[in-house]
Amino acid sequence: MSIAETEIKKFENSNCAENKVFYQAMEEVIYSIAPLLESDSRYAEYSILERLVVPDRVIKFKVVWLDDDNKIQVNTGYRIQFNNALGPYKGGLRFHPTVNEGILKFLGFEQILKNALTGLPIGGGKGGSDFDPKGKSDFEVMKFCSAFMTELHKYIGPRMDVPAGDIGVGSREIGYLFGEYKKITSTFEGVLTGKPFMFGGSLMRPEATGYGAVYFTQKMLELQSQESLEGKICTVSGAGNVALHAIEKLLQIGAIPVTCTDSKGMIYDPRGLDIELLKDMKLNRRVSLKEYMDIHPDSKYTPVSEYEENSHAVWNIQCYAAFPCATQNELTELDAQNLIANGCVSVTEGANMPSTAEATALLLSHDVCFAPAKAANAGGVAVSEFEMSQNASMSKWSFEKVDKTLKVTMHQICTRVALTAKDYGVEGNYVDGANIAGFKKVADAMIAEGI
Repeated sequence: MSIAETEIKKFENSNCAENKVFYQAMEEVIYSIAPLLESDSRYAEYSILERLVVPDRVIKFKVVWLDDDNKIQVNTGYRIQFNNALGPYKGGLRFHPTVNEGILKFLGFEQILKNALTGLPIGGGKGGSDFDPKGKSDFEVMKFCSAFMTELHKYIGPRMDVPAGDIGVGSREIGYLFGEYKKITSTFEGVLTGKPFMFGGSLMRPEATGYGAVYFTQKMLELQSQESLEGKICTVSGAGNVALHAIEKLLQIGAIPVTCTDSKGMIYDPRGLDIELLKDMKLNRRVSLKEYMDIHPDSKYTPVSEYEENSHAVWNIQCYAAFPCATQNELTELDAQNLIANGCVSVTEGANMPSTAEATALLLSHDVCFAPAKAANAGGVAVSEFEMSQNASMSKWSFEKVDKTLKVTMHQICTRVALTAKDYGVEGNYVDGANIAGFKKVADAMIAEGI
């Protein structure tokens, strides 16, 4: 039995239904870091892996609030503080009906290694609630956020744990959360990132993850001696901040993004997407992508009901580069086969672990340039740390400074991952390179700090 299989066997009890995605992420990391575990006995001696996969603490609390009909509603809130070896716990809050402890453990575990790859002083954590902001009035969202922060404020602080936004938590929600924190504590401090610019937020935070994914891809293609994205057809899934701003940056650099998807279907515009229309539809009016055809009748809309079984229409369109930016495990093995058959050269994960393990393995076996989420979508948390720095010094950075620093950071992450992969005999494998580089940085800090 290999060292990876031996380590995985220790955590078989974690592979229950709720922890399935967490176990998937953990299994990927263990297989990647096997050469590191074999070459350095300190990691086994200090039980680093056993310590790393268990959160420092899991905080679970009840959230009680009144809706607009003055009816009492009850939700569950969470904050999982996973590892602070490198700095304060850092990771988003997700408000969505699917939120449970298992999903947040998966996201928090990935966050540890992602944050380590940035080279910035931040640890890993995640949180959220099964509350669904969709269909709620601004006042209902505000009342929920106030009730949520009434519990959460006990466990966070600018040098302890600094949450940010995630799915269902944008600048509106962060603003309400920050207002309640300030009311409770009577302090004005950088305890949340993703705040509106008027009271301490960083410019370019909404754009950061999508822009960063494109910057990472540009550098990866350069390092792998591939053609640039300029003039190339790109497919993108998702319709949130990450997807829309990846589309925006692709257009800015001269690429041709042709797809966008939401939970109901896909829009395909072979001429290149109208980003201003998409932003108005999804960020302002929050309507179906089908309305895109009202303005651009030459485009094509494909509803989810017409998708093939175990595949998604967006990955069956010929492209040079693909950007899965929707949700975990959205890109299946069949999708990967379609991408390969259509000559796709590069796949960049904008969402958290959007490719299944089988899809990832297939893409790597066919030498597709594959940028894993923990490296490629680190732009969001990087700019969040820039916001922490601005708050600590009570200063403001220009959009240009944030953008330039983000680009440098993403290029540095990409280069570090590529060099690590080469050092450990898996040159060109950015999955293994990212896992080894992130794990080593955190593990070495844990050893240096003792137990």
